[in-house]
Amino acid sequence: MNTKKILMVLTSHADLGNTGEKTGFWIEEFAAPYYTFKDASIEVTLASPLGGQPPIDPKSELDDFQTPATVKYFTDSETQNLVANTHVLAELNADDFDAVFYPGGHGPLWDLTENTTSIQLIERFLASNKPVAAVCHATAAFLNVKNSTGEYAIKGKAISGFTNTEEAAVELTDIVPFLLEDELIKRGGDYQKVEDWNAFAVQDGLIISGQNPASSTLVAKKLLSQLNA
Repeated sequence: MNTKKILMVLTSHADLGNTGEKTGFWIEEFAAPYYTFKDASIEVTLASPLGGQPPIDPKSELDDFQTPATVKYFTDSETQNLVANTHVLAELNADDFDAVFYPGGHGPLWDLTENTTSIQLIERFLASNKPVAAVCHATAAFLNVKNSTGEYAIKGKAISGFTNTEEAAVELTDIVPFLLEDELIKRGGDYQKVEDWNAFAVQDGLIISGQNPASSTLVAKKLLSQLNA
């Protein structure tokens, strides 16, 4: 049996709008899926638009947001080194992987929504009948992906992502470039959610998505189930 290979794509965007504060990827949304995949003997490759060290959202390092997965990450120098040396996304080929996973954090709203390389990569995965997964704000990476007929890939598909009310709760409604919930609906997505901050993941065909940081492990497990189907 061949070892399954998952590509994880992290944001390269560090600035939280024009606030002077920093953003990036949310550690838990990387760490929980990463270790879920590794525990399942998956081969994981890390990439980002710019390569090298993707920015970590400093808020995700605060004590309030630590989980067993993040605690493991902070003592795992080997994985930290892999994160510090991500591949340049444009140098990778979708055909070399069985699935792709996008961890969230606010960064993807800025750099992965319109990233042509990322969009074409996701389109290639879908065209090759391979699953694509994202959690929280990273569902933004699916917004401009189209299918072979030129329609938005999420049109008519069950989809989730960070809610408007969750964005309001973290007081970033006026800072983010757009509200993810609104944009997913505009693309014709069958947007689904549960109460704020509760774990929720949904799958529709090859597209798997989760609502918020609490949902990251659920999304990873759905992706594994799809790979093993």
